[in-house]
Amino acid sequence: MALELKQTVKLTQSLVMTPQLQQAIKLLQLSRLELVNTIQQELVENPVLEEALEEEAAPAELAADETEPGEPPAPVETAQSTAPEVETATPSTDDMVGDLDWESYMESKPQTSLARGDDDRPALDANLTPATSLTDHLIWQLGFVELDELEREIALRIVWNLNEDGYLEEDLDAIAGETKTDLATVEKVLARVQELDPVGVAARSLCECLQIQMRVAGVTEPLALRMVAQHLDGLQKHDFRGIARAESVEVSAVAAAAKLIGSFEPRPGRQYADDEPVYITPDIFVHKLGDEYHVVLNEDGMPKLRVSAAYRDVLANKDGSGKQTREYVREKLRSAIWLIKSIHQRQRTIVRVMESIIRFQREFFDKGPEHLRPLNLRDVADDIGMHESTVSRVTTNKYAQTPHGVFELKFFFNSSIRTSDGDGIASESVKEKILQIIKAEDARNPLSDQRIAEMLSDASIQIARRTVTKYREALRILSSTRRKQIG
Repeated sequence: MALELKQTVKLTQSLVMTPQLQQAIKLLQLSRLELVNTIQQELVENPVLEEALEEEAAPAELAADETEPGEPPAPVETAQSTAPEVETATPSTDDMVGDLDWESYMESKPQTSLARGDDDRPALDANLTPATSLTDHLIWQLGFVELDELEREIALRIVWNLNEDGYLEEDLDAIAGETKTDLATVEKVLARVQELDPVGVAARSLCECLQIQMRVAGVTEPLALRMVAQHLDGLQKHDFRGIARAESVEVSAVAAAAKLIGSFEPRPGRQYADDEPVYITPDIFVHKLGDEYHVVLNEDGMPKLRVSAAYRDVLANKDGSGKQTREYVREKLRSAIWLIKSIHQRQRTIVRVMESIIRFQREFFDKGPEHLRPLNLRDVADDIGMHESTVSRVTTNKYAQTPHGVFELKFFFNSSIRTSDGDGIASESVKEKILQIIKAEDARNPLSDQRIAEMLSDASIQIARRTVTKYREALRILSSTRRKQIG
């Protein structure tokens, strides 16, 4: 068989991931805060972009086109033409610049639908004094305690070795060795530190922490003191009957002592934790007007972009700029227009996805979380004619303000749990039903996971006990033995 070389011509189609296309996909999956940061970074790096400071009409050429997110936006054309739908081709520089309507982009015409308020000052909470840490609070108190130089050094080492819950993690022998003193002196200083606020701080165990608080509170109940010293494990497991047998007392007495012990703080450093609350700003507001739900984008604080008019003369060569300068400006202009179009397409896609979710989850919006129905990404993708991966990117780190609260868009997509009549019910609805069942139970005789599974089965929801346990733990609800209350 002879071997030979041949040249052939073959025509194929392929999707090329250009930098512009990658940027469009990236913008689609950014959260609201990340999008604002990205826009601010582009404003710094691209001199052609600028932020409009006043509310102005959006140019007609930025009207939403029908391109699918993840595909490059259509090239910007003159106001007299219509932006065609683009499949995968990347517009050339001449396409995006040569036919540009300069009156729209350079004479006070901003990017559509992204607005900022007149007041650009930082929010009030950004100017508040930072919260005091546990370490700072204790060091401040040590300033009022009479200690010599060595004792103050020991006290500071104790404070520096407290964890976020206020417990001492360092061994006293190690502190004594570091300060070149004896163990008795360290224990003496530790007792002084344990007198500081919050009560129970610098304890080495939960038992010691509770004992300090009970001593300061003047608790003299012998059973409560013995339970803390000897039966903490049974107390945490709510094994009141076992403790009653061990102490030869009535279960009601154990329950009363447990209630007293439960009034103390097991984590004295909790109120000084460094964890800052995370505030969620919704990307979408869903309002009900009459019988219809309307989707409104949250544009508060979003920069409104436009192309700077200062570069018009540069491209028109009216200021004597060289070819290299014009090429640089033309490249930046293309990048700016692509960013503006990509942001607009991103906003429009979020609205379309949310409108589709409303159509599928209408009962949720009308009646609440218990009526959430099973839904997957493909259902929404088929409904709005987009790819499943596009819907996945749109629903990542996006939040919607609904009549029932703020929810991540991923919340509306649930797996299906079979019912006895052959239909399906959303897993989040089952969680809500479990929560309502536990809220309505008798605290002195809480329902087991098996009993909850049987009650759901009576309601035509086929679910295993282990699934009830998984959902209960996801809801951060204790087991029936730990929920039980006596007396």
